[in-house]
Amino acid sequence: MDEVVTEFLVESGELLDQMEREMVAFEAGRAGPDAIRTIFRAIHTIKGTCGFLGFQRLASVTHTGENLLSELRDGELTATPEITSALLALVDATRRTLATIEQTGNEGQPDFGELIARLGALLKSAPAHAAVAEAPAPLAAAPAPVVAAAPAPAVALAPAAAAPKADPTAEVEHAESAASAATIRVGVTLLDKLMTLVGELVLVRNQVLRYANTVENSGFNATSQRLNVLTSELQEGVMRARMQPIGNLFSKVPRVVRDLARETKKQARVEIIGAETELDKTILESIKDPLTHLVRNAVGHGLELPAERIAAGKDPEGTLVLRAFHEGGQVNIEITDDGRGVNIERVRKKAVERGLLPAGAAARASDREVIGFMFLPGFSTAETITSVSGRGVGLDVVKTNVEKIGGTVEVTSTAGQGLAFKIKIPLTLAIIPALVVKSNAERYAIPQGSVLEVVRLTGDKAKKGVEFVHASPVYRLRGSLLPLVDLRNILAQGKGGGVLAQRENGSVNIVVLQADRRHFGLVVDGIEDTQEIVVKPLDPGLKGIPVFAGSTIMGDGRVALILDVSGTAQRAKVFAEDRGSKAKKDTAANTKELHRLLLLEARDHGRMAIRLSQVARLEELPRDQVERAGEQEVIQYRGQIMPLVRVSEFLPERRSPERLAHDISRGPPIPEDGPLQVVVHQAGDRNVGIVVDRIVDVIEDSLDVRRPSTRPGVLFSVVISGRVAEMLDVEAIVEHAGHGAGQRQPATGARP
Repeated sequence: MDEVVTEFLVESGELLDQMEREMVAFEAGRAGPDAIRTIFRAIHTIKGTCGFLGFQRLASVTHTGENLLSELRDGELTATPEITSALLALVDATRRTLATIEQTGNEGQPDFGELIARLGALLKSAPAHAAVAEAPAPLAAAPAPVVAAAPAPAVALAPAAAAPKADPTAEVEHAESAASAATIRVGVTLLDKLMTLVGELVLVRNQVLRYANTVENSGFNATSQRLNVLTSELQEGVMRARMQPIGNLFSKVPRVVRDLARETKKQARVEIIGAETELDKTILESIKDPLTHLVRNAVGHGLELPAERIAAGKDPEGTLVLRAFHEGGQVNIEITDDGRGVNIERVRKKAVERGLLPAGAAARASDREVIGFMFLPGFSTAETITSVSGRGVGLDVVKTNVEKIGGTVEVTSTAGQGLAFKIKIPLTLAIIPALVVKSNAERYAIPQGSVLEVVRLTGDKAKKGVEFVHASPVYRLRGSLLPLVDLRNILAQGKGGGVLAQRENGSVNIVVLQADRRHFGLVVDGIEDTQEIVVKPLDPGLKGIPVFAGSTIMGDGRVALILDVSGTAQRAKVFAEDRGSKAKKDTAANTKELHRLLLLEARDHGRMAIRLSQVARLEELPRDQVERAGEQEVIQYRGQIMPLVRVSEFLPERRSPERLAHDISRGPPIPEDGPLQVVVHQAGDRNVGIVVDRIVDVIEDSLDVRRPSTRPGVLFSVVISGRVAEMLDVEAIVEHAGHGAGQRQPATGARP
């Protein structure tokens, strides 16, 4: 509510300034024909919001002023100096009350009796309005939206003789309030232009950094790194300026639900979670209609009538939950109801009737495939047409609008318990992190939000790692069969062939991607790096190709296409059939929360683990490049001086030889030489290198079996893949590196 009141103070201050200008100009004969309407709208907005926020005394006096302006607007009264003076006195009184609200949080006990009587006496229908003016405005009145009208051009004040008589009871300070001074209103068009310019600056930054890597000039390299930092800060600032809380959109839902519930004779309430979640204003506007449609469907056809709910053992009042949260660089919006859910058999029957599904294949189709038919244009299971669209009607528009901004829509349904729509959308459309890959000498960008991991197979693993199931290539990744797609074949580059066809060096690079909650591997010729790219729209001639989502300009000035992960999966038909055992395994895994972990080994400490979300990169760095800054080991890394923390020396206690032998008995000896195995963790704007002795694997596990830590530097012990490992306290390592302490000092500051 503090943010709402602050917004109200800023808006009202602007509206009062506008009223003053318009009234003085109107009295002097310089105002336009719509001046009275503009003044009326301003006071109406202030009055409505006062009623909504509970400022009853201020709502009462502004209500009387609104009545006077209403008669002026309708031509029942003619403006006179007395009327103008009274309305300006209303402006002054309102401004004083707003100052009190800003200072104390409430309107206090202002005495508006004399002013209300003064305004009421000027009304043509004074007796009728006087009684209304004496009572506070009702709180149930629907407030007008808090939106400022465009301010009129400033005009010079009339001479003192013609100026309206000031209120003699008090002096009014016209200085800006603290709330107004702390904010400034900027048009969305200007922000869009700034975002475009920042995007172009990012492209130039990328080109400069690429050139800096090819020259030996320390001064130029330092300048380019400074340009990199400033560009990133400017980009973040402009993006923050465009971000708005999704609560602005969610706040309109209760009214929609209330009206629709009354129309359909149902009972419904709304729960909102994560209203403070922010996303780009452009995206916020793009999902307004899809969200409204899903809410109307949930109430109109998802929730049952009270009698039906009671018969089913439910509360007669249905619940609609709106939830928003950030995850994996995206915004997730969930719309969940506790209604009847989707009648899968009815959808299946309708799909057969419309010829969308052969009768023989209908029984074999999975529930997921059947629900997918709801997104087809015009598909509906409703027997009759009502004012509320049936569940499924118009969902093609929802899907189209969400995918237009790079998002996805998922549906889950449980018969008799409810339906859930989950929308995943990017935080912003302009600049995104991406993984740059190569295929047939061409570069392509993959949005990093869809990239899970990268796997490189060499030697015998490249020859034997890829298997075939019914002529379809797969890779056995941690016990699950990962379907493979060759990017060359998808793009029709060369003559096609098998997954390993035309790979001269014999290695296989697999980018593990996620599309529609399922995973597949994209085989590419090479992997370059991750970088921020500026999304450019596709040429109209390429928009019909589902494999591409946009284009970008790389650091060398060449254009690269951005791959659409979902479109690539659909074109490759990797999810065309239900994959039996894998689907069963995924279903079982979904019953527990899985965590992606990086397994590693540290000398004298055995198996350790780090959450993969805390890992920025895995590097092999030359040992001879390690330097010292004081007592801290450091290495020059990507234009920074990165501190190094050796896990084997960071942990204060070493294990007994017997325990050590037990822990590493299954693995090869830990090497004493060769490159350093470094886990790079990004802490704010700097990197910290965590030096380990061996990087073992990346796995998923539920972390259900655990016990508290017995030493600093370790969060807890846990069973991972049937063996005990210790979870490293990465925050303690970062803190240790920040102190600049030597690596041989025990981590006494680590959290237990």
